[in-house]
Amino acid sequence: MANINVGSLDFPKVASQPVEIVERKGVGHPDTICDALAEELSIALSKMYIDECGAIMHHNVDKALLIGGVAEPRFNGGIMIAPIKVYLTGRALDEINGKRLPVRELAVETAHNWLKDNIPNLDITNHIIIEPELRPGSKDLVELFERFQKEGEVPLANDTSFGVGYAPFDDTETIVYELERALNHKDFKKEHPYVGEDIKVMGVRTEDYIKITIAMAFVDKYISSLKDYIEKKDIVSNYAYSIARKLTTHEVDVFINTADDPENNSVYITVTGTSAEAGDDGEVGRGNRVNGLITPYRPMSLEAAAGKNPVSHIGKIYNTAAMDMAERIVAEFEEIDEAYVYLVSQIGKPITEPQVCDIKLRTNKDIKTLEEKVKKIAQEEIEKLPSTWKKFLKRHFRIY
Repeated sequence: MANINVGSLDFPKVASQPVEIVERKGVGHPDTICDALAEELSIALSKMYIDECGAIMHHNVDKALLIGGVAEPRFNGGIMIAPIKVYLTGRALDEINGKRLPVRELAVETAHNWLKDNIPNLDITNHIIIEPELRPGSKDLVELFERFQKEGEVPLANDTSFGVGYAPFDDTETIVYELERALNHKDFKKEHPYVGEDIKVMGVRTEDYIKITIAMAFVDKYISSLKDYIEKKDIVSNYAYSIARKLTTHEVDVFINTADDPENNSVYITVTGTSAEAGDDGEVGRGNRVNGLITPYRPMSLEAAAGKNPVSHIGKIYNTAAMDMAERIVAEFEEIDEAYVYLVSQIGKPITEPQVCDIKLRTNKDIKTLEEKVKKIAQEEIEKLPSTWKKFLKRHFRIY
């Protein structure tokens, strides 16, 4: 039995506090691109290792750096002057029984496939260079990873770290999350191809008023003039407002590209649909947490989940496990309004034996009447951890 503690949340709900801040970086944001390429590489490596070795082997490819390019956007279509560079780095087994494994080639192929599917205005031949710099892991960590495979045991934690999760989302969180997903939905893009993928949504709630600020990279080849840009921005603003309005009873406003200066012909247009072409750089771990949001008024881990191995890396599996646990607790008990979950590992110990699983509940009922039932759910979720890797390979979690 894991060391499970159940207690009360003894502070006001975030949704009832005077101020709240919530952020989400969309799929085309440079940080999200790094997260996505790292995570997709981990999935590809895991599948290759299963095919070649019969099991997922040691890897952590959670270090990626995007260096922005140089572009000259203009109405009706601009040009890229210097390409974006992405360095995919980390640790990955590249040889088994004397046989070389195509780790570098897989990194480039996986990156190109994801970029083609998700950043359609980015020309992978001319606009971006993928530089894989992957090395085998250290002997001690590889041995620790393989120890449980040889002995048929539960995976051993490869780090002393923690994961956190909470449920449910409040109105501000829901609006920020759903707005970005709606604006980046492929059906919306078919009707509005001028909307790029680099969409960052910031929600600020002050008392009962929610202000949503959206930074959106428009694609220049679909914009004929300044007048056309303003008209199309208005279309998107109205659509975004209609979505936000349905998700809350609070007063809400939506603002898009507030740095625009139409009088000086300065507006946010791009060649590729992402600021990575010139305006920004990116790095794994600087974007959304595993619930898809950045929430400074909630518990968060600084761990970069993307790219970590899905078998034993606590920075990945404990964060998703804490989120799953919190969501299940809230779903199964009507009398529980909120749940926060904290999990801590110890390196070298089975992942099913956290140092502590601390669960905080917001409820009007006596905690003691719920304690054993909640502990049972927590224990069940912890016991599932050895098979959680299957969910990562199916992209069950919102890693980016």
